[in-house]
Amino acid sequence: MDDPYKTLGVAKTASDAEIRKAYRKLAKELHPDAKPGDKAAEERFKNVSQAFTLLSDKKKRAEYDAGGMAGMGGMAGMGGMAGMGGMGGMGRAGQRGPFNYRQRSQAGRGFDDVGDIFSDLFTDFGTQQKGPPPKGSDIRQALVLDFMDAAQGGKHRVTLPGGRSVDVAVPPGATDGQILRLRGQGDRSLHGGGMGDALIELKISEHRHFSRDGDHVRLELPISLKEAALGSKVRVPTIDGPVDIKVPEGSSSGSMLRLRGKGFAGSKGKRGDQLVRLMITLPTGDEALKDFLETWTPPKGYDPRKGMKP
Repeated sequence: MDDPYKTLGVAKTASDAEIRKAYRKLAKELHPDAKPGDKAAEERFKNVSQAFTLLSDKKKRAEYDAGGMAGMGGMAGMGGMAGMGGMGGMGRAGQRGPFNYRQRSQAGRGFDDVGDIFSDLFTDFGTQQKGPPPKGSDIRQALVLDFMDAAQGGKHRVTLPGGRSVDVAVPPGATDGQILRLRGQGDRSLHGGGMGDALIELKISEHRHFSRDGDHVRLELPISLKEAALGSKVRVPTIDGPVDIKVPEGSSSGSMLRLRGKGFAGSKGKRGDQLVRLMITLPTGDEALKDFLETWTPPKGYDPRKGMKP
């Protein structure tokens, strides 16, 4: 091993705090979890750890400074530093380098908080934690629903990544982009914690006739000229099934009728309304209607575009 002072980038007169600071900086930069697969960084990490272990022990540092440790051969007497090969796997299952260091440095170590340095370092990389171990990762999956399924809710089966199928309870009035959380249906923890969650994102397909406006449902309803002029009772589709409504006499295209409580379920349990827009539709090729309109004279003062004049 090279000169431990050069390895840590400190002067031979460096204080304990300066050595500790240099080590923390290098160890975090070179840790295998920070640079996975980087063999050069892994080798430097081993050397940095060896250098710090030597210089953090006042007795061994004094021996080194006095030339009592020929080259780095004396490192072999530091409690089996050949075990540093395992340091390449720190942060991975089965490797617990910091606990070995803590045990070896109890006798005669110069820094009162050497163990704390290792504890902080490994906590940064997830190998030593306070509290319960982290749960597994969450997984995401989309669930495509048609308009009516979103309106009415119900159970739907979804296949998660990996091929596992689960039932999802879709609430009535579900919205496009809404995410449903299935607790404990995610990935397993690598650290002995609980299962992650499955996050199901809802994708709502468009409907041929209905459209959504918040908790309200909108519908354009074709009616005949006679139904509009004379008034009538007509059947209207809703998300709950067809109902009859009364078209007022003299209705125009664009007139709006409201069916209360026939919309989507709201967040507070109150349902929205269905808004029905009347659209007068004329038949094609109706000669009788054409003959009638040719002889029809609008009432005096009637102007359908009166409101559009500047």
